[in-house]
Amino acid sequence: MDSTHPDYDASIAAWQRARDVFAGEDAVKAAAEKYLPRLDCQDDKEYLAYKNRASFFNASARTADGFVGLVFRRDPTFKLPDKSNGVGSSLAEFVADADMLGTPLTAFSKKLVTEIINVGRAGTLIDWNNETEPRAYAVAYAAENIINWQTQRVNGRNVLTLVVLQETFQDTASVTDSFCPTAYPQLRVLKLVPSQSSSNDEQTDWTYQVDVWRKLPKNPVTSGQRARTRLEWKLIETVTPLRLGKSLPLIPFVFHGPRHSLPDVDKIPLEDIIAVNLDHYRLNADYKHGMHFTALPTAWVSGFDKASTLRIGSSTAWVAETPGATAGFLEFHGQGLSTFERAMDRDEQLMAVLGTRMLESRKRVGETAAAIELRQSGENSILNTISLSVSASLTQVLRWVYWWNSTEPIPDAIGADLVLASLNTDFNFAGMTYQEISAIVSAWQAGAISQDTMLNLFRAGEVIAPGRTNEEEQALLASEKKTKPTVPVTPTVPGDVNANPVTVN
Repeated sequence: MDSTHPDYDASIAAWQRARDVFAGEDAVKAAAEKYLPRLDCQDDKEYLAYKNRASFFNASARTADGFVGLVFRRDPTFKLPDKSNGVGSSLAEFVADADMLGTPLTAFSKKLVTEIINVGRAGTLIDWNNETEPRAYAVAYAAENIINWQTQRVNGRNVLTLVVLQETFQDTASVTDSFCPTAYPQLRVLKLVPSQSSSNDEQTDWTYQVDVWRKLPKNPVTSGQRARTRLEWKLIETVTPLRLGKSLPLIPFVFHGPRHSLPDVDKIPLEDIIAVNLDHYRLNADYKHGMHFTALPTAWVSGFDKASTLRIGSSTAWVAETPGATAGFLEFHGQGLSTFERAMDRDEQLMAVLGTRMLESRKRVGETAAAIELRQSGENSILNTISLSVSASLTQVLRWVYWWNSTEPIPDAIGADLVLASLNTDFNFAGMTYQEISAIVSAWQAGAISQDTMLNLFRAGEVIAPGRTNEEEQALLASEKKTKPTVPVTPTVPGDVNANPVTVN
């Protein structure tokens, strides 16, 4: 029941490592020897001091935040049917509130992109609510909560036949304090089951079915016995969702990844930076450990009474009756600690190369635009791939929502002419040049492009505000023409002093 996919078992350690790194210093230090091995002969007290002296420079989280910020420096665009029909109205409602928790689809998309950049995987279940308000909604699942899946060839197509989702059930009915509910593990099993067989025993019709399993106490539990009670999996309910009175032929679940929307597990985009980041943390721990024992001067004396108490301070004098008595300070001299400094610098430079230009410590002077574009091409390729992949998977989510409200046989029958999601793929802050603006205006005046195309190009080049529609821009231009004053201008052509004034609009 709660068995996991082999790819899940192979990836869970990397996902947990990424979660700890992105969570910050407290999470990394809480893992103790998992990320910072104990030195030889260190007892618990010494190791605790060794760990506490270290600092964790979270370059990975800074890089991830920068990537998310670049992708969403412009809001995603969603192509939807006209709101005048029922499907368009339902999709507009979904875009305004994707998960029935008040989350707009733009914020929902940002959450998915953050998950993909952090761990390289996420999933979305598109379900139908029949209780409070009849409408389609989406539920996002983290990579760790998608524990098993299967695909199979069905009617000439590779489709999902099983998805097992790990959840938590909050039991508020059997506790006296509703503010402290008891949490039980829960599994939501999405599966396709054969509903009809043909004469040659090949399955032709498949039905989507949902089983909910909950790990509950085997025997009734009284107060205070929760920790000592054995739990076992119990089937709570089995549901066959219906659409237009018929069962669903597919599982309404979409995978999201950095390169594709297939069930296959992909590599974490920032995995290499995470590895170097943890190496930097270990080097920093050794560096601070060495500084603790070598950087502080230590007083030493010779010829003084061993029983005497010697205090250090400007108001204290040391007096010895022994001829030749002397005192001084022990100080470290050498290149030992500088080795750690150089190693940490190399790690920081490597993280900057692997990650993003936002981690660079200095600006490049005299660098040409072509050199900057070439240097950023590797980073932009990662962002472009993620943006295009999530755009494709979000389009699948919109297709499912459209399908729930329409009569098409399968979601794949809904093309890009009806619904489409597009994330930003332009990460250049330079904007349009004067020459580019002039060229676009000239093309419009020559009839090579439409006015809408010209305005869309200006919006992409950040000449027009991103939230302003073409109709709003045209209305603004029309209002400015009406209010623009007429200014008489006298020609300044030499010798033409009697010319009539020219009116300029």
